[in-house]
Amino acid sequence: MDDARKEEVRKKVIAALRTIHDPEIPVNIYDLGLIYGIEIDDELNVKIIFTLTAPACPIGGFIHAMIEETVKEYVPEAKSVTAEMVWEPVWTPDKVTPEGREMLQQAFGYDVVGEWLKSQQQQKAQQG
Repeated sequence: MDDARKEEVRKKVIAALRTIHDPEIPVNIYDLGLIYGIEIDDELNVKIIFTLTAPACPIGGFIHAMIEETVKEYVPEAKSVTAEMVWEPVWTPDKVTPEGREMLQQAFGYDVVGEWLKSQQQQKAQQG
């Protein structure tokens, strides 16, 4: 399988992931930074490695199923689609894409990620 074909499939996978939203957050899971990896082998088996914003998130199983179902629908040429949930590294707001950051700012009226980054800097400064 050539790299151009894999990249075409990767773009379709990303488009699919951008249609999936956490019901509590007005940003899709890709731009929220929940996708840690997209692996595509030469036979077009697709594996998506993802996390959640918090380990106690009650919709983890729902997100897992939505990833697999949606990618299968958007990428019919994929031989298989599997999703793997991981907890390391822990998700933090700095993983949000620039597009996601803009969506959050539009939804909440301020730069959520920027405020989080400032709070992290202040904590580090206090710790000395």
